[in-house]
Amino acid sequence: MIKACEKASKVIIRDFGEVENLQVAKKGPRDFVTKTDKRVEEILIGELTKYKKNYSFLTEESGKIENNDNDKKWIIDPIDGTTNFLHGIPHFAISIALEIDGELKSALIHDPIKNEMFFADKNNGAYFNNQRIRVSKKNLLEDCLFGTNIFGIKSTNLNVRCLGSAALDLAYVSSGRLDGFFQNSLNVWDVAAGRLIVEEAGGKVNNFGEGKISNINLRASSSNIFTKMMENLGNF
Repeated sequence: MIKACEKASKVIIRDFGEVENLQVAKKGPRDFVTKTDKRVEEILIGELTKYKKNYSFLTEESGKIENNDNDKKWIIDPIDGTTNFLHGIPHFAISIALEIDGELKSALIHDPIKNEMFFADKNNGAYFNNQRIRVSKKNLLEDCLFGTNIFGIKSTNLNVRCLGSAALDLAYVSSGRLDGFFQNSLNVWDVAAGRLIVEEAGGKVNNFGEGKISNINLRASSSNIFTKMMENLGNF
C-alpha cells in the first residue's frame, strides 16, 4: 500500500500544481471527478495487483472489480477531498483499506501534499509516519474539537470544523488532532481505512451496518466522549 501511494502521489502533486488546467466533470450535486482521480485509481489498482494478483477491488471511480478472490478486496478512494483539490486547497488524501472475509485487516490514509501517512494493521495498533498514535484523552465536550461537513453544522452545538475530507478527519481523530467526527451519507471508500485506524488507535466507531456501501452515517471519537457525543448529536 505504501509503495502504491508513493507512486500515485507523484501524479497528484504534479496535477495539483496545475489544477487550473484540469478537466473536470460533475458527478452529482456535491461530487466532482477529474482525470487525476481516474489516473491515481489506475495506478493504485495496478500496483496493488502486482503484489496480490487475485484480490478484488471496490473503488470510487470503477466500482466493483471482481477477481478470483472475491472474499479479499481493496477498498480505494483515490482522492478523498476532491473539491479541496480542485480549489487549490492542500487538504485531501489517498485512502486504501484491505478487507478479508468481511473484516478490515489493513488501512492507510496518505496526505501527499503534507507527506503525512496514517496506517494500521488489525490488532497491531495505529501509526503516523512510523510513530504509534492514540486518540484524544479529553473528557469534556466543551474542550473538544469535532470534524463534520457543512450539512450538519447547524444540527449541533459542538465545536466543529468542516475540513472537506472524511478520510483525513478520521485520521486526525486517530492521532488526537480532532476529538471526534460525525457525518452522514458517506460511502464505504470514504471511511473504511479511517474506521480501522481510529479503532486501532483506541477510538470507537459506531456500527453503521456491515457490508453497507453507501448512505453511511458515521460517528467516531475516543471512548471517553463517545456516549456524550452521541447524546449531544441526538437525531442528527
